[in-house]
Amino acid sequence: MKNIDTLTQEAISLLKSLIETPSFSSEEDQTALLIENWFNQNEIPFKRENNNVWAFNKYFDEKKPTLLLNSHHDTVRPNQAYTNDPFKAIEKDGKLFGLGSNDAGGCLVSLLATFVHFYENQNLSHNIVIVASAEEESSGKNGLNSVLKSLPELDCAIVGEPTLMQLAVAEKGLLVLDVKVKGTASHAAHQNDDNALYKSIPVMEWFKNYKFDKISDVLGPVKMTVTQISAGKQHNVVPSECDLVVDIRVTDCYTNAEILEVVKANVNAEVTPRSMHLNASSIPVTHGLVQAGIALGRTTYGSPTLSDQSVLSCQSLKLGPGETLRSHSADEFIFVNEIVEGIDLYIKILTDFFKL
Repeated sequence: MKNIDTLTQEAISLLKSLIETPSFSSEEDQTALLIENWFNQNEIPFKRENNNVWAFNKYFDEKKPTLLLNSHHDTVRPNQAYTNDPFKAIEKDGKLFGLGSNDAGGCLVSLLATFVHFYENQNLSHNIVIVASAEEESSGKNGLNSVLKSLPELDCAIVGEPTLMQLAVAEKGLLVLDVKVKGTASHAAHQNDDNALYKSIPVMEWFKNYKFDKISDVLGPVKMTVTQISAGKQHNVVPSECDLVVDIRVTDCYTNAEILEVVKANVNAEVTPRSMHLNASSIPVTHGLVQAGIALGRTTYGSPTLSDQSVLSCQSLKLGPGETLRSHSADEFIFVNEIVEGIDLYIKILTDFFKL
């Protein structure tokens, strides 16, 4: 078995290769090949569907519960404020710069190193499956959600996202609604008491002011925000429709279906969800993964940002090196020491967890 120092250096080298290989959502075929090569070099059998690559621990036992390790290898497109080449891995002042270095390349390579560390262990309390997933940034149909059918039943999961290796024990879900307020078209010079724009005002006021009863201990209240409005094509025509887009951040107190039911019962408009599968997620503080992290001095918190946790039905913990505020930023970077610490902490947390 390779020692941790060797695994860490190989992980950092892999991250540099990932940075220098474009992998926008739905275009991750080349980084998937890099991950395939990683498994081949470590003599680990793997499977691939579209651009998702996964593997099981050597002594997988159907009688044991299964732990998922997951992070993604797709990226957003670089923004215009970059001063570095986003596709060049630049190491400077202890930082490794490059698109996807922080979100979520550092997490992915740290989890891959951790998986290799445990791969040949015959006495684990849980099976381990690791999935390097695609299309996380776009919540695409060919991401982690598409391969869950090929995996065994999952008991729990660690999802690698930049959390400064603190324990995100809950994550808000996302429900995006297209809301169509209907009225009657007419000439602007004529009286019209069925103006779709005016009728949209109480609808927007409802989204602004409505408070859901249940408030999450970790994530706080559900948050609804009208983010787009579209109506009319010329100044002298009253439009027959006014279209709104509403962004709803759902807590672990509600399912997306429950939120949608409340909205439809209160809003005088056509309401159409863009998707229903991006649910909130959580894991009890008493869970062994969380307790193992707390014992190592890690703190717990609730995360407002979305990840592949949203497509999992099992209890999951979001945890990884890097900092979420750097994600999608210009000149994105991760500290090299964060990867060193991340691998060390992942291994220590799982070692304690497997002893429980």
